[in-house]
Amino acid sequence: MTDYAPPAVWQWNRQSGGRFASINRPIAGPTHEAELPLGKHPFQLYSLGTPNGQKVTIMLEELLALGHAGAEYDAWLINIGEGAQFSSGFVSVNPNSKIPALLDRSGKDPVRVFESGAILMHLAEKFGAFLPAEGAARAECLSWLFWQMGSAPYLGGGFGHFYAYAPEKMEYPIDRFAMEVKRQLDVLDRRLGESRFLAGPDYTIADIAVFPWYGGLVQGKLYDAATFLSVHEYLNVNRWADELLARPAVKRGSMVNRTSGELHEQLRERHDADDFNTRTQDKIGTPDGE
Repeated sequence: MTDYAPPAVWQWNRQSGGRFASINRPIAGPTHEAELPLGKHPFQLYSLGTPNGQKVTIMLEELLALGHAGAEYDAWLINIGEGAQFSSGFVSVNPNSKIPALLDRSGKDPVRVFESGAILMHLAEKFGAFLPAEGAARAECLSWLFWQMGSAPYLGGGFGHFYAYAPEKMEYPIDRFAMEVKRQLDVLDRRLGESRFLAGPDYTIADIAVFPWYGGLVQGKLYDAATFLSVHEYLNVNRWADELLARPAVKRGSMVNRTSGELHEQLRERHDADDFNTRTQDKIGTPDGE
């Protein structure tokens, strides 16, 4: 490997390569004018079925499963590979240009909510569900929620980028981030060895936040890295992930805004509950011969 000496002043190299080179940039703000669509439901979600996006769709499906009809939502597909997150409409809902972004129109005035953790808390507090009201239980739940917010960038932006997306394989960053991901899995495994769910005996937004990332990892759904990371060793994480995946709302939420995987598991946009039966990609076909 050629030694790299950083310049005195960094400059943006558009030809840096990698899977997301065409959309990554060192500045914020919109690149083009485009309004966001609006549906009929109280919540308008603009997202993609990545782990971060799945957190919110799982939460909404869980709320609906509890009987909270006010949690009905339209889930609009934001194709980040094509730069849809940089439209003027999307930036108005999330100035950070990242999915997911939520527009809550259930009250007198629309409320924008961005960052997946903030969205989970907003929904949990609004409906009084999946977040303990007070005391040690609430503190434990929020601690694990924010653990996920701080830890997942090492899994996705660190390990996932260098292992799966970087233009060339480099030993140092892969080893560095693999070590950290395995440490995080050990943290989870130890906790789930003493507790059914992350915050205690009850299922909460902490589990909803962690599952798409670390549950997906041990189930072999992220980066084709299950063998490399020996995820079978984390027995408690696997037990927990299997239990969550058996929940119907988790299965439904994991399908929404997905554009990869089995066609019957892709519901690219969700506007009614019956869409799970009638609008998956195996039933309507893929656009443009994909």
